[in-house]
Amino acid sequence: MAEGSNGRRRFSDKWGKHELDVLAVLSSAFPQWLTSRQIAQRVKAYADSYGELVDQAAKAAFAKQFQRDRAKLAAMGIAIESRQPEYSSKSEGQDFASYRLQLGDEPRVRLRFKQEDLPVLAAANYLARSMSVSSASSKPEESHVSRTEPRVPQPPTPGLGLDSIAPGLGTQPIPETLVKVIDSRRFAATVDVAGEHLNVAYTDSDDLAMFVLEHPGAAVVSPQEAVDALNRRFKAATEIELANAKFVLKPSEESTEVVSSSDDKTAKNDVSSYTRGGTAFQTGSEVDRRLRLMLFLSAHLGEEYSLEELATRFVGKAAGDDELKKSIAVIRKDINTLTTVSDDGEIAGSQFFDIDWSLLDEEGIVSATNSLGLERLAGISQQYLSMLTASVSYLAHSSLLPVQQREQAESLYLQLKEHVKPGETPWLSLTGYEVEPKSFTIVKRAIDTKALLDMEYTDGAGRVRRKLVAPRKIFVDEGVYYAALWTDVEAVAPEEEKEFVSKDTTINKATGKPRIWQVLRLSRIEDASIVKPTKRIDVPQAPVGELRQWSLDNGTETLFITDKPGLSFVKALSGAKVEPFGNGEKVHLLVSSDSWFVAFCIAHARHIKAVAPQTLRSMVIARAKRELSVEAH
Repeated sequence: MAEGSNGRRRFSDKWGKHELDVLAVLSSAFPQWLTSRQIAQRVKAYADSYGELVDQAAKAAFAKQFQRDRAKLAAMGIAIESRQPEYSSKSEGQDFASYRLQLGDEPRVRLRFKQEDLPVLAAANYLARSMSVSSASSKPEESHVSRTEPRVPQPPTPGLGLDSIAPGLGTQPIPETLVKVIDSRRFAATVDVAGEHLNVAYTDSDDLAMFVLEHPGAAVVSPQEAVDALNRRFKAATEIELANAKFVLKPSEESTEVVSSSDDKTAKNDVSSYTRGGTAFQTGSEVDRRLRLMLFLSAHLGEEYSLEELATRFVGKAAGDDELKKSIAVIRKDINTLTTVSDDGEIAGSQFFDIDWSLLDEEGIVSATNSLGLERLAGISQQYLSMLTASVSYLAHSSLLPVQQREQAESLYLQLKEHVKPGETPWLSLTGYEVEPKSFTIVKRAIDTKALLDMEYTDGAGRVRRKLVAPRKIFVDEGVYYAALWTDVEAVAPEEEKEFVSKDTTINKATGKPRIWQVLRLSRIEDASIVKPTKRIDVPQAPVGELRQWSLDNGTETLFITDKPGLSFVKALSGAKVEPFGNGEKVHLLVSSDSWFVAFCIAHARHIKAVAPQTLRSMVIARAKRELSVEAH
């Protein structure tokens, strides 16, 4: 037993195997239940540190460590369920809880994936894990849950077993943009949109409010905290004043509403141990790697794999021979760990397999048998497969993946949906990325390849027109996708396309300059094709703030006043003119959509105290009151 400097027992895990030991003990006992004392006796690391749990200090120390290890396994997709024993007696010092592996009633799903599927599958798995792991209590009335804790409705358990049927998944890189977008949307709620329930991931309550208001008729279903936060914004919006010469910004009390912060450790997904960004989505500790390797071997008993192949799949692709040798040594050590019997002969030594040692020593090939029944954990649950399928479908129709991977995602979705029952695939959405016009892909491809675009589009009068342009930027403004199109392309247009060149020389009222730029909603592009220019075309750079002015000839001049300076939602506005006003700021903004501005003001009503002109203020108050009346009924 190890002792700390304060005389208390301290957990000693010399070999870093206790999670594996716990798994071995519970798996070998399944379907029997084991008490805390039985687990402490059979897991060598626990026995060394806590003995027979003969006193209260040992019981408390063991309970703390066991729950930590249990949570770690649960985060990896291996759940341990508990129950109260049928008979127990405090006077006899017996345990009041027992445990066993939670395998579920349905068998795990096992599929075969192609190597080219792995990058998309890894990205979808990252999204699915983010959406499906929740810290919400299943019985909130029995325990207090912080309002900052991310919530996800009806979360399926993520399956570590996905690695067992898709080896190498953990070594795949995840696009940094995807990681950034997903990680910034740390909360989730169920939103009813036109009768469909969407699992919506969002940044904060203002972000969720904006999503709901941009979808007329939408309503938050759960959690209740999100419903309450939305109603607070509606009520605040009914009190917005008119920003006129007589308006005086009154000192306001600091908001007591708790919102998420970047350093809040209650993240909605427990993926802090994963390396992300441009690197692989794989676990950081050797115990995690051994868990994935163990499940893979459990799912492929009797099959033969070279050490080099396993090293590539579970450590990563080596840059050279020296790095490969190190990776092979890592896997060899893992194999030894998974097949070591403890000195006292207990199963707690993690002897998960029998290995053909002669084959391993002579040819470097691993062939495992006798996995203690752990093959039951290989594969993924039907529930998690549904979430994974939804994630693949979402990525196939969003701008978060490169075009080639999106096409691969569509192919993978067709494969996965065959194994999901109709109506069981949940709808997913990330705020700001839920709508993408059908023309997005081809316009983005023209931008990436610096090509021309021959497009048919609907103009403001509803007429279908054809035009040759050079698209150079896609941006989102007021919740709408726009493309910035350079129209001066006659010098680089192929001869057969010159008739469709139309350089716009009319004067833009907002800028006083010829309209060489055309800013067009992507939803108006009906059909388009890529055209290779005859030579390189140089297009001047233009910031979004300037580009948006090209589409605002008939825009509305608006004004709103905030209660404090430096608010993030103000900084994110393109083309806004900001000046100090009392303790807050006065913001001038030209908008093309009155409905968007109304939604914007309601979503941020906690900090917007006055709005002009009067017509828009009236619309804000009317919309907020209407939403409150609908909620009341």
